[in-house]
Amino acid sequence: MTTRLWDRAALVPMSGNRRAPSIVTLGTDLPTVAELFEFMRDAELRFETLRMRLEERTEGVRGSHLVAMDVSIQHPGHARVTTTEPGAGIAGNFETWVGDGETILTYSGIHKLGTSRPVRNRPRGLDREFPGSARVYEPITPLPLETLPELFVHPAGYCQNVLATGRTWISGTDIVAGREAIVLECDHPRAIERVADRPDFHIQLAVDRAEGIITRLTETIGDMVTREAVVTTLEPNAILAPGVFDFTFPDGTTMLF
Repeated sequence: MTTRLWDRAALVPMSGNRRAPSIVTLGTDLPTVAELFEFMRDAELRFETLRMRLEERTEGVRGSHLVAMDVSIQHPGHARVTTTEPGAGIAGNFETWVGDGETILTYSGIHKLGTSRPVRNRPRGLDREFPGSARVYEPITPLPLETLPELFVHPAGYCQNVLATGRTWISGTDIVAGREAIVLECDHPRAIERVADRPDFHIQLAVDRAEGIITRLTETIGDMVTREAVVTTLEPNAILAPGVFDFTFPDGTTMLF
């Protein structure tokens, strides 16, 4: 189990001029929670390219809602995330986010709205010797903020600021997307939205044993699954198609900024 003691989300070791995983591989035994968090923090350091597809199903007052996200990454800086609603049956039913480390392009196929803007500047002063809990993880390749791709590939902040605030333990292993995963449980984390701030709120994660990427996220309140996101395809160091990060706004796009 762990409490708020784990505060190493931004303390990534260096090997020469290159960031390096603190834990290269996990042994055959199950890790401690702190070891798993440190292994997860360095997930993006274990691949140069990545192709991943994940599907998220949520339950609400309008019933079940399914969203799929296709992610392509090439270090450093290049990323593309395309979000669709399978089965919605609407022409242009997609949203695209493309970044090259300097500029971010977004496009909504339904609304035909686009944006082009520079990458947001990081707050100044983060390179000072703050305590670990006050430092911010800086990704090699940014992904859209507050999204599942960002959470799954860059889980360090989630481990430190959410999971470590609850009662957390390793419960075993599983197979997700044809790959072995370590299963982590968390009861009643404190750093969550108010709607889920109740004693029967529970989070279960599956973490890829080879890469440290989250491959499944299940949230429950009591006996009800309110959210489940599962990686259906995970290909580290995949050969990406030429032009995968190229994007041209279609004719008729309204540019917001």
